[in-house]
This record gives sequence, structure tokens and C-alpha cells, in this order.
Amino acid sequence: MLKRLFFAALAGLLPLADSAGAQPYPNRPVTMIVPFAAGGPTDVLGRVVAQRMSEVLGQQVVVENVGGAGGMTGAKRVAQSPPDGYTFVLGTVGTHAQNQTLYKKPAYDAVTDFTPVGLIADVPILLIVRKDLPVNSFREFVAYAKANQAKMSYGSAGAGSATHLGCVVLNSALGTNITHVPYRGTGPAMQDLQAGRIDFLCEIITTAKPQIDGGTVKALAIMAPQRSPVLPNLPTAAEEGVSNLEAYTWNAIFLPKDAPTDIVKTLNEAIIKTIDTPAVRERLTSMGANLAAPDRRSPEYLAKFVRSEIEKWAEPIKASGASIE
Repeated sequence: MLKRLFFAALAGLLPLADSAGAQPYPNRPVTMIVPFAAGGPTDVLGRVVAQRMSEVLGQQVVVENVGGAGGMTGAKRVAQSPPDGYTFVLGTVGTHAQNQTLYKKPAYDAVTDFTPVGLIADVPILLIVRKDLPVNSFREFVAYAKANQAKMSYGSAGAGSATHLGCVVLNSALGTNITHVPYRGTGPAMQDLQAGRIDFLCEIITTAKPQIDGGTVKALAIMAPQRSPVLPNLPTAAEEGVSNLEAYTWNAIFLPKDAPTDIVKTLNEAIIKTIDTPAVRERLTSMGANLAAPDRRSPEYLAKFVRSEIEKWAEPIKASGASIE
């Protein structure tokens, strides 16, 4: 009799257990790994996106900064996480394209170790210089850099970051060999530029613009095919006589490999709702970001895009001779 009662009670509990296990994703907070220091351009964009995604998903999206190795430390953590949708990385052109060639032994395979979810935005890079550098245009900078390269230095958010590769491409285009000073994030690099301890940065527009507006640095050119609507008076490098000088970053969300299709779909839809939110669009575009067009938002597009970006950046990186152990 007791056995029958026990098994009857157990049978009654099983549907409840099944129901609990079938709760829709997500049913607890989700972690967004930003693979760079707090306060940098990726972090700034990530926090804007995370706030709105939290509302869309109905669960908090917690931002965790995990810097190091040009973003590979944080991205690697995600690659090694369970593919349950509760940890994803806000990847960049550095973490998922450039580092695959720049590093002799990358910490992961950007194509096979992640599940692409969706592209958020691409963001151009600017050349900014210390305010007392004796140049006032990109043409003057080119002449000055060629004459003074032995005593000049530029900073970056770290070896292998998009800001580093922007200046690698610049050096290659100008035929100069200027000393690189890597920092632990954009913040300290910008502080040293403002203090005159380094000469220039190839900085992402979202973090460069406030300093330009404040007059603490000088902007000389945008490394993009077109001028930016938020800095309409800043010429492109091509307008100033140096063609094919293009540097940028982009931001996209990646889960670990083998993430379930339904979770990818849920996160992708959350990304789309987030960047279609008027307040988010206004905030990000005012910072200089170009939000992904509807035909560039799918996981399938991002998968192809990553492969094409790895191929695109391999040539200029190899041509520059830049390499990191």
C-alpha cells in the first residue's frame, strides 16, 4: 500500500518536473562577455545594447568585462562555456577576424568554435593626434610622420585590438615604422594622448568623438570610404590623398559552438528588436555607429561575414609584417 502511494505521488510530481525543465529560455540572468576593459568603445556599445536586451528578454543581461590578448581572453572563455545560451560574447573585428592572422597561435578558431547570432553595427576608426602636434591636416600629418617617425609613438587599446590594427594599416599605407605602445584599454591610451605622452591613436569614433568635441585631441581623418554624419567636416583619408586606407571595427554576438537553434533564434530576435528600438538607434548613431541593415542581421549572414573578414584582413596584416606570439 505504501509503495503504491509513493509511486502515485512520484508520478504526480513528474509532470511538474517536466514543466519546470521546459521553461522558456531565458529563465535566469544572461551574461554578455565584453572582451575589453570597461569604458572602451566595445563596452560603451555593449552596455547600451545590454540594457535594452534585458527588457526584450525579460531577464537581466549582465555585462562582464574580461580583457586581455586583444580580446581573445574573454572570447575564449565564451568558446569554452556550455552552449546553453547563458553566456555569449560581444565580438569585434579584432576578436573574430584580425587576431586569426595577427597571432601566430590564436586562442581559438573564430569560425568553428562559436555559433554566430547576429551583427549589431560597424564603427569607423579615426586618426586623432595630441593637440600640440604641429600638424592641422592629414596631409601635414603624413609629411610630419615620414620625417619624424623615429621619435614618434602611437597607442592602442592593446596588442591585437582594432585600434592597434588601424594604425598598423596606417603605417603600412604611409611606409612608416612608428613605435607602438599598447595599453590595457582605450581609457589609459586616451589619457596619455591628452597628456602628450604619445603622438596619435587610431581610435574608434564612439570614444574619440567626446574628446574631439571637448578639444582635448585633434581629429585629422576618418579611415572610411565616406565621411561620418556625426563628424561631417572630418575628411576621409582618400580625400586627403591616401587611398585604400580603411579601418573599422564591428560588433556582433556569438554563442559557443553547438548552441541550440531555438536559443540562437531567440537571441537573434532580441538583437533585432534592440537595434530597432528608436532610443537605442538614436544613441548608437549619435556615437557614430552604423547599425546593421535588415539584410545583414541573420546568423547565416554573420557566419559568411566572419569568414570574409578573416580573409580580408589577412592580406594587410601579412603585408605589414605585424605578428604577435
